[in-house]
Amino acid sequence: ELENQLTTKSKTLDELKQSLALNGSAEQTPEALSLRITELSEMVDSIVSQVAQLKTSMQSILEQWRVYDEVYAEVSLITTRYLYCIDQCKPSVVSLEALKNEVKTLQ
Repeated sequence: ELENQLTTKSKTLDELKQSLALNGSAEQTPEALSLRITELSEMVDSIVSQVAQLKTSMQSILEQWRVYDEVYAEVSLITTRYLYCIDQCKPSVVSLEALKNEVKTLQ
């Protein structure tokens, strides 16, 4: 979206350059307007460069988040498996009387 806005602004700036070349301006000298338009063009170029850098950084960050999500899902699955195993391996709670009876049966 930002790139589209910059493209639109660049086109507008180019139109201003062409208009200046054809008509001139009564308020300011053509040289002053031309200088200002050149400054604006340089600012647009700088912003375009910054947006490109931002886009590259964001792609890197998105890739890191994708890897994080994959690892998190795997760790979550392993944790769930371990919790299930621990739950299944717990000895059932038995009363003292039941243990005495089990000992007698085993003897």
